[in-house]
Amino acid sequence: MRIQAYSQVQQLYNTQKSTKTSSTTKVSRKDALELSSIGKDFQTAKKAVSEASDIREDVTAPIKAQVQNGTYEVSGESFAEKLIAKYNAR
Repeated sequence: MRIQAYSQVQQLYNTQKSTKTSSTTKVSRKDALELSSIGKDFQTAKKAVSEASDIREDVTAPIKAQVQNGTYEVSGESFAEKLIAKYNAR
């Protein structure tokens, strides 16, 4: 067993270090976002809905005033008809 021969072979491999050439080309890319006309329409509609009130004051104000005055009356027959119509619509 010759240890010296092994170390000499190892030295040969260490002297032949491969030099890597680094060829880097810098490519400048930017992220871009393009919306279709449908997407723009969707955004416009979504914005309009978010800005709209959940309660239609023009419809609820007169009813609210009648309830507060005690003059609001609901027909039992009318209520029953609407209830049955809703049930059958399912």
